[in-house]
Amino acid sequence: MITGGRIDKVEASRKNEGPISGLSINIGLDNVTVKGNDISVEYTYTVTYAEDVGELKIGGAMFAKEDPTRAKEIEKSWKAERKLPDDFAELVLNTINFTCGSNGTLVVRPVNLSPPMIPPKIEISKANSR
Repeated sequence: MITGGRIDKVEASRKNEGPISGLSINIGLDNVTVKGNDISVEYTYTVTYAEDVGELKIGGAMFAKEDPTRAKEIEKSWKAERKLPDDFAELVLNTINFTCGSNGTLVVRPVNLSPPMIPPKIEISKANSR
């Protein structure tokens, strides 16, 4: 269960005055820390505007609380593979995506970039189910 979050760093830059023809969004999970039931996920959210028009970067952390067994499973998965269990990853990525998309909309306005659109809910599928 997500219990909160914070944004630590925000950076928006307009590199040239060309038209905005698209953007790509990347969510990087930088670190996961588990202490008892409490889980902290540090992230970097990056929006790159096509044709090198501009960039938005938001860094922060989101917090969750899980039962001790589940928290240990998450910690083990992160330490072994730098990967989160799929169901927890969906929750984390959707929370980060919504938080940064909505806050990013306000941040890019002064540099005249279009808001990062909040894509639909992220769902992780198994590789063999495609």
